[in-house]
Amino acid sequence: MKIVFCGTPTFAVPTLQALLAAGHQIPLVVSQPDRPVGRKQIRTAPPVKLAALAAGVPVTQPEKIRHNLEFRAQLESIAPEAIVVVAYGRIVPPWMLALPRLGCINLHGSLLPKYRGAAPIQWAVAMGDAVTGNTTMLLEEGLDTGPILLQQTLPISTDQDATDIFDLLARTGAPLMLETLAGLENGSIQPNPQDHTQATLAPILTREDGRMDLNRTAQDLKNRWRGFQPWPGAFTALDGKKLIVHCMDVAAFSKPAAQPGQVHIENHRLFVACAQNTWLELLELQLEGKTRLPAADFLRGNAIADGVRLGAQSA
Repeated sequence: MKIVFCGTPTFAVPTLQALLAAGHQIPLVVSQPDRPVGRKQIRTAPPVKLAALAAGVPVTQPEKIRHNLEFRAQLESIAPEAIVVVAYGRIVPPWMLALPRLGCINLHGSLLPKYRGAAPIQWAVAMGDAVTGNTTMLLEEGLDTGPILLQQTLPISTDQDATDIFDLLARTGAPLMLETLAGLENGSIQPNPQDHTQATLAPILTREDGRMDLNRTAQDLKNRWRGFQPWPGAFTALDGKKLIVHCMDVAAFSKPAAQPGQVHIENHRLFVACAQNTWLELLELQLEGKTRLPAADFLRGNAIADGVRLGAQSA
């Protein structure tokens, strides 16, 4: 069928490629504008744009779409049977929702109505969930509130972080979208309204989400570190300086008198006390302005007294 595809990051690329491989006609891909990236702020094309151009598909990158008459006329002239939206990063306006015969179909990386919002994969991992998945749904004006079409589940193991789950959901979501389009076309899939009373939110991440609250348990902190990869990661403070924790694990360790944030050093290993007498072992660290180091090397280069407390606000 004739489809307009809207997407921006790497997560959306497998679905675009699967649609093309399945023989769907995609006369236009819509992506966000090129943005400055990295410390040098080099203007960089989004992954979906690069994938579309590599496949010879025209790309448009409007800065705004709600009141963009030129963009609206472009889509109306195409008259797509469906608009597929995967991590596009823009609210789809009412005129666009009403345009295609089969509607605007979204792939969302959670088991809706759980984790509506911008960061569903990160929050599922950060909350310690054992299961996540993909949902295809019909878009409507609300934030991820549209009726569900199909869902698939995926287990989350304790050694996986958000980047691992991103890759898995991106790959498995592509065939789910193909199945959804086929089912809508032949009438075998009927939209199923969400139970809005069960909805939870997955707001966009901020830098502060990475700040380690050592009044949480060690498992909570490890889950948040897993969920907040690659950004904002996990960090605390040592003597007023930012201390990034690149790798950590829950430690089978006990020292009942310790307070959350208190450090214990043993055999060139660095442990920190958390809530409920739980402990984290900090395995790789980086003090602001310094090199990333394994804990043993970090301890050799930094005189840290046993019992010092982490977590003071960094400058």
